[in-house]
Amino acid sequence: MHKVMYTNASQYVSNRGGIFYYVRRVPHDVRQHYASSRISFSLRTKSQRCALRTAGSVTQRLEDYWLGLRLQQMDIPAIHLVKAGDLEDDSPLLLDAVEMYLNTKGKTDKTFVRTARRNAAYVSKVLGNRPITSYATSEAAKFRDWCFSQGMSLNTVKRVFTAVRSIINLTMREYGIKGTNAFSGTYMPDKPDASPRQPIPNDILKAIQNQCRSTDDEMRWLVALISDTGMRLSEAVGLLTEDIKIGSDIPYVDIRPHPWRRLKTLGSRRKVPLVGCSLWAARQALNASTGDYLFPKYD
Repeated sequence: MHKVMYTNASQYVSNRGGIFYYVRRVPHDVRQHYASSRISFSLRTKSQRCALRTAGSVTQRLEDYWLGLRLQQMDIPAIHLVKAGDLEDDSPLLLDAVEMYLNTKGKTDKTFVRTARRNAAYVSKVLGNRPITSYATSEAAKFRDWCFSQGMSLNTVKRVFTAVRSIINLTMREYGIKGTNAFSGTYMPDKPDASPRQPIPNDILKAIQNQCRSTDDEMRWLVALISDTGMRLSEAVGLLTEDIKIGSDIPYVDIRPHPWRRLKTLGSRRKVPLVGCSLWAARQALNASTGDYLFPKYD
């Protein structure tokens, strides 16, 4: 049974099989920005109260987004009354702001630095390398759509926006810059596009481990070490020889943060038993290492 309610924001809420959905036609004047003439997605709730509250929020954000699209198509009102000097924006350019951000944060982790620069470069490519307060919210929405068009998942796009937003926020605070951050509050559509990561089948894992033992070199030790511990690659390549506790009653690897390798989360610090192929790999790497690093090739 399909029941639609028509009071206030509830006119866009429908109930299908006990689950509430947001259903709305795209206005004709902004339809060229959409692949479909209708928006429809699950509100992921069976509660009418929660559905109406969420629908109200979604409706407001859509209206703001559509207003931005409409304003792009209009001439700026009273532009002839604005002094030329008032249009100047002396805030740092985005790519300069990235370097200020990294220097202020004092981040030296290669992954963090590379990611921050890459995300800012995305914005520069799509919207130009401009003063950080010169971007409009409608341009942030345009950038969001570009990210999706590149095949990025919803979670990836959210991470990109989080990074860009942090860069601009910190730069504005540190340098006392007044203005708004266009990348704050950008609407993110509900896109259930994340696919669960599947484990490697046991037969394939065994074949990989056998090949590692056969080839028996540093790269294969690294793969084998991960295979029976579940460590992240970044965790394994950042290990010191002293992180491997072979002499314990139960051999284990002490995964802890190092200045050259941060952990993904605080809870990532842990001790993982070394068994099977991972124990073999740890011994091989220890015997081959002549310095502090377990895998000196990646220090």
